[in-house]
Amino acid sequence: MDPQAILYVILAIVTVSFLFDQALEYLNLKHLRTDIPSEVASFYDRDKYTASLSYHREQTNFGFVTSGFGFVLSMTMLLSGGFGWVDSVLRATIDNEMLLSLAFFGVIFLASDVLTMPFQWYATFVIEERYGFNRTTVRTFLLDKLKGYALAALIGGGLLALLIYLINVIGPDFWIWFALVASLFVLLMSMFYTSLILPMFNKLTPLPEGELKSAIEEFSRKVEFPLDNILVIDGSKRSKKANAFFSGIGKKKKIVLYDTLISNHTTEELVAVLAHEVGHYKKKHILWSLVLSVLQITFTLWILSLMVYNENLSFALGGGQYAIHLNLLAFAILFSPISGITGLMMAVYSRKNEFEADAFARTHYSGTALADALKRLSVDSLANLFPHPWYVFFHYSHPPLLKRLESISS
Repeated sequence: MDPQAILYVILAIVTVSFLFDQALEYLNLKHLRTDIPSEVASFYDRDKYTASLSYHREQTNFGFVTSGFGFVLSMTMLLSGGFGWVDSVLRATIDNEMLLSLAFFGVIFLASDVLTMPFQWYATFVIEERYGFNRTTVRTFLLDKLKGYALAALIGGGLLALLIYLINVIGPDFWIWFALVASLFVLLMSMFYTSLILPMFNKLTPLPEGELKSAIEEFSRKVEFPLDNILVIDGSKRSKKANAFFSGIGKKKKIVLYDTLISNHTTEELVAVLAHEVGHYKKKHILWSLVLSVLQITFTLWILSLMVYNENLSFALGGGQYAIHLNLLAFAILFSPISGITGLMMAVYSRKNEFEADAFARTHYSGTALADALKRLSVDSLANLFPHPWYVFFHYSHPPLLKRLESISS
């Protein structure tokens, strides 16, 4: 395809994707219901439920604004050849192709983040604050930004530099070698994220001795779960919303509980949440998710190898000559419909896994305690109890609350 045709395809993909996402958001917004389901009536009072409806309306309407801004910005850059212009400006002062590509993505990343920072600020300090969720201070917000930039430069920049090096040196077979590196990286992140990355943003402390720790250890022994440590993360440093997860691969596992989760739930509910997470381990969901992620990465890199040397991709973005970074950006847009399909398949798989983990918790601990924990989590986070089925299908990695309660009680 000639550069003009490629540009038309790119513009079509960006436009259709934007309109489709906005249509789903609109359907989901109109699907809100004012009646409180009987399943959660004992947890939700009318004022709290009214607040949840207002929260979702405000989030969605604000999302229309932010998405519209992003769409206009992207279309402006594409139609004006803005990406090619950035390349030409940097090329005038940077001779090394590797440094040029890194500088290009650095400029695009920083410019995008700076332009959208007012929206991030409003979402955190106005919307989340208004509904009682925000605990983030201005200092924490800014420090998170700086730490994020540092990690992006160190990890993202390192992986990008390696990818560009392999593309230049090895040729079309680069995808095999980078797939191995990317797979190793995914594995290492699964093993060491809690130990290396998370402490940069949050404080993790061992769970004190007491009823909760004893109950967790007793359940772990009962189901032969290889528990190594139980940690508490200071999630309340940023938000009142709660969560829990475990990390590690092999025989040593770490349980991580948000302090907000501990403060809002009974011991039985917390063990039930843990039992759900253990269900993922016992059903090998974590292992298979890693395998599928590696396959997805490998497939993407193989398709990239078929396109990355086509100079017309660079010309389509306004470049005056072939540039790896322009081709990578063009590929990311052209590949997005396929990545959307694979992402959708992963979401379907994830929802299936959630039902199976719920069933494990119900069988090996208590369905009632798990249901109560899910209800309380939903109420505390002002969750949407009636999401549109199409919105769930395309966006939810977890089944909606009422579906999960129905499955647990069946």
